[in-house]
Amino acid sequence: MNGGLMRSATTRRNALALGLGALTITLTRPARATPEIMEQAIKAFTGGKRVQEGRVTFDISLLVENGNSVPFSVLVESPMTKADHVTRIGIFNEKNPLPDVAIFTLTPRCGRASVASRMRLNDTQFITAIAELSDGSYWSAVSEVIVTLPACVED
Repeated sequence: MNGGLMRSATTRRNALALGLGALTITLTRPARATPEIMEQAIKAFTGGKRVQEGRVTFDISLLVENGNSVPFSVLVESPMTKADHVTRIGIFNEKNPLPDVAIFTLTPRCGRASVASRMRLNDTQFITAIAELSDGSYWSAVSEVIVTLPACVED
């Protein structure tokens, strides 16, 4: 200590340890998700419960020229009352670096069970929207999106 101040010295050993840690994280994290990784993310979202098709309208372009900013919206058939409403909407993809694009939390006060946003798409792939209802059921819609100029490309 010098005058009550502590100085932190960066040594070669500390810098090497930080660099190796960053390299390990980079090498162990996949550059893109896979359909299997997306399934694991969906199971985490649903707690392994069965997902039924229907009640969800997933609006996304089927052909996307540029994957950098792809708009989408999800509408779920629900009265949005205290007894019967959508609690969450999850968006999942199979080829981006992370399989869970977004998770939206809703309450009956939302008035309408709908969300809209944009996402980046890394390639032609299936995108899944899943709604969790207050009764514990899960409903979904799936769309294949063809991307001609991908985003999220890591060289």
